Amino acid sequence: MLAQRFKQELIPALMQELGYSNPMQVPRLVKVVVNMGVGEKDNPKVMEGCVTNLGRMTGQRPVVTRAKKSISDFKLVQGDPIGCKVTLRSARAYAFVEKLFSLVLPATRDFRGVSPDAFDGRGNYTLGLKEQLTFPEISYNEVVKVQGMDITIVTSARNDREAYSLLKALGCPFRS
Repeated sequence: MLAQRFKQELIPALMQELGYSNPMQVPRLVKVVVNMGVGEKDNPKVMEGCVTNLGRMTGQRPVVTRAKKSISDFKLVQGDPIGCKVTLRSARAYAFVEKLFSLVLPATRDFRGVSPDAFDGRGNYTLGLKEQLTFPEISYNEVVKVQGMDITIVTSARNDREAYSLLKALGCPFRS
């Protein structure tokens, strides 16, 4: 399991790489937020499928996100369901990241690695997937609509260099 390997092997390696003397200085995975925007508010089956698929992928029940304000151009009324999200912490976050880096991303069509430029300046990394079918828990016959998702990996790193080292150690397949 990645959480155990992180504690036993990766913390000493990152301490040496980043020049830290205390293991508590080493950046860690704080949380992983997976967000799916539905896009179709007229069809409730799409929302149900989105919630079901996200729950299967993450192993945790998603929260339905609602519109904060009305926008007439998009025919959006305040309170309408517009997506769903899951926040994973501790062991579930490490398990999801391990599955993402070892199974899901390499199974993506024409995969050459993820961009090393998607850090936000504070040590957090965001990547987008175009379809949920690359996850092993999702079968093609049960998908109502193929949808993408945003995955944000929040770390305790103070800068992008530390976060890059952490994600590289965790097995993130960065493009060279």
